[in-house]
Amino acid sequence: MGPGIAQVAAAAGFDVVMRDINAEAVARGVQAIERNLEKGVQRGKITEHELRETLQRVRGTVALEDIREVDLVIEAAPENLDLKKILLRETESTVNRDFIFATNTSSLSISEIASASRRPGNVVGMHFFNPVPIMKLLEIVVGKETSKDTEATALEVARRMKKEPIVVRDAPGFASSRLGVTLGLEAMRMLEQGVASARDIDTAMELGYNHPVGPLRLTDLVGLDVRLNIAEYLHGALGSETFRPPEILRRMVREGKLGKKSGEGFYKWNELEPAQRAYTI
Repeated sequence: MGPGIAQVAAAAGFDVVMRDINAEAVARGVQAIERNLEKGVQRGKITEHELRETLQRVRGTVALEDIREVDLVIEAAPENLDLKKILLRETESTVNRDFIFATNTSSLSISEIASASRRPGNVVGMHFFNPVPIMKLLEIVVGKETSKDTEATALEVARRMKKEPIVVRDAPGFASSRLGVTLGLEAMRMLEQGVASARDIDTAMELGYNHPVGPLRLTDLVGLDVRLNIAEYLHGALGSETFRPPEILRRMVREGKLGKKSGEGFYKWNELEPAQRAYTI
């Protein structure tokens, strides 16, 4: 998701430093941005000039020191609370100014992440949705100590990125994940019970309820491992059986079927045709 966030930030006119853990990951991120922008040109959404300008605003790096002069950090690391706290502490030790730390977590507590900060008022949630350049929603999550100035800046950035922001308080799953995970897990249970194929379950939501992407295909885009982590967290935090991960999800993650990033999840994926065959049991 990081490259998508970097793309919309650069397209909004921000100078972006996109940092990842190794050079290969950085290169993949830059290539993903290039491909997305090229598709935008082909579809008449942007011009060649806008493509070049956007790419010029993105600088890839593996060096944490390269973020030293930034005003806003948006982290998009995996859904691991300890990892996000480590990144927050490392960032505060690196950046030279009074900056905002925005976490792209889809379910973890903003207040708990902010507990690792020397300036918890500067910590906020900015939860983007896949695919980031297309999805309009941006969930601004306010922790117990998030300042009004930080909230206002996050809203201003969201609108400059041409997103539609909503503000929610720091509660397990916020608004979107709590609802979205519920739908996704029930779709998995329906597949597990043989109610319908993955494709037909998705079609029911896309055509019957006007969802742009069905819940199982969306799970493939998000990553089955990510969905599993979120479901386990919400099940523990809320104590509701609604969020208990179904066995089909656990089994597919064990088998390495993580969705688009692994080439197979509820769908078979390749570069030419996004969804070749719906997963059936």
